[in-house]
Amino acid sequence: MTQSLTVSPSRGLRGEITVPGDKSISHRSIMLGSLAEGTTCVHGFLEGEDNLSTLKAFQAMGVNITRRSDGVLEIEGRGLHGLREPADVLDCGNSGTTMRLMTGLLAAQRFFSVLTGDQYLRKRPMKRVVEPLAAMGARIWGRDGAARAPLAINGAALRGIEYRSAIASAQVKSALLLAGLYAEGETTVHEPHLSRDHSERMLAFFGAEVRSFAGGVTIRPEPRLEGREVRVPGDISSAAFFLVAALITPGSELLVRNVGINPTRSGILDILRSMGGDLQLLDERTLSGEPVADVLVRASALRGVEIGGDLVPRAIDEFPVISVAAALAEGTTLIRDAQELRVKETDRIAAMVGELGSLGARVEALEDGMRIEGVAGLQGARVRSHGDHRIAMSMAVAALRAAAPVTIEDTACTATSFPNFWQLLEQVRA
Repeated sequence: MTQSLTVSPSRGLRGEITVPGDKSISHRSIMLGSLAEGTTCVHGFLEGEDNLSTLKAFQAMGVNITRRSDGVLEIEGRGLHGLREPADVLDCGNSGTTMRLMTGLLAAQRFFSVLTGDQYLRKRPMKRVVEPLAAMGARIWGRDGAARAPLAINGAALRGIEYRSAIASAQVKSALLLAGLYAEGETTVHEPHLSRDHSERMLAFFGAEVRSFAGGVTIRPEPRLEGREVRVPGDISSAAFFLVAALITPGSELLVRNVGINPTRSGILDILRSMGGDLQLLDERTLSGEPVADVLVRASALRGVEIGGDLVPRAIDEFPVISVAAALAEGTTLIRDAQELRVKETDRIAAMVGELGSLGARVEALEDGMRIEGVAGLQGARVRSHGDHRIAMSMAVAALRAAAPVTIEDTACTATSFPNFWQLLEQVRA
């Protein structure tokens, strides 16, 4: 029996919360802290299942990682060439970030390794990182011609390349940048639109030579990375559920503290503001090279908008909850250029069309997005998460504006990125 939870309609969300640390930055802090010389201390590390998969993988390669009594994660870096061959298969769980970024890193190690994951991750496309890594000289084998995990990697001497990616993907870019740390010559990645730049920022923060330019980034090999104090901001992808929940629930006024507002990730703020959302950024500041602010959000009458182009990669993980906002906005919302949603933890276009439809929303699937006609309110129903943490939490947000309770099946998956989501939701409900 999978875990299910029932969420009742709400009369408003009030108070203030702090969401868990950014998942993307938490992954990278483990990886670069392990490759650095000296000790790295990570404040605000997200202890979600995805990040713990990365942590355990580096422990299996000889890195000493401990949690201090004050909650800070301490990593004893082994240097760029200090990882050792793992004694067993490395299990990435449900984490595409772990698998794709580590494929780039492991391709350059002088040892053999195997990456696998859960039933959902083993279905996700890996050729997008395997092909350019092979052009660098990587030796990688896997199911369907290395298009699916498990992936077996025999470390090799790599050469830098200039790669033009057909998609804007931070995971592809980051995998090549990590491989580029070890390659002969510079590695350059061009993108059609700028994807999230956490890797570039953190690589530079640790001492790598990274040069960003319009449309791409270049890294020079063999830097001396040095241990750092990393302060992880709150994850804007986690904050997004509460921002939308407060916007669509009358009577809401909510302050979400310490949210990362990296411009390559803050598309959700631009989209919600264009829909008429009342969001204010307070106390803007910088932590470990990342911009941060407190976000004050008030209930608002939303309107439909068109979303596409370079805005999409800046909000790709937030589209499930954006579709909830659109379902309750006045008029039509058109989402295009978001075909990447088809290859996430599940096909998020199909999943949101089906589950929102169960709640009485008017949603039509497009090949690369959705057309959503706003309705005045939703209805109670039993819905599925599809084993996808963002679908589960989006359905909980939708339930706040339903006429009757909504039961969500398989909610344990929220531990992937937001272990205390349900407790925070209960805390701020009026």
